[in-house]
Amino acid sequence: MKKNQGNNLVSWDDHLDEKYGKTGTPSRDKYEEEFENFKIGVLIQEARKQLNLTQEELALKCGTTKNYISRIENNASDIRLSTLMRIIREGLGGHLKLSLEL
Repeated sequence: MKKNQGNNLVSWDDHLDEKYGKTGTPSRDKYEEEFENFKIGVLIQEARKQLNLTQEELALKCGTTKNYISRIENNASDIRLSTLMRIIREGLGGHLKLSLEL
């Protein structure tokens, strides 16, 4: 792990390599997948709050439950793409854009 001269600073990439292994290893892939799920939850939560919606109000708008919205926002639930699109489109009035990296 590379440390910055004279202090304990470590680059984020080096930290991830040390904690989860190099990119492409099973443990690093698992971390990356879980981090993407976490980011989706945060994005939904921030958009909901920006629109001044409660979890219950968002759930009613998109035909799901408050508990399900809470689980998504707290990274405790996998979410189907069709459900994610419905939450964004019907609940938040937005559009989902995806990208693919190979």
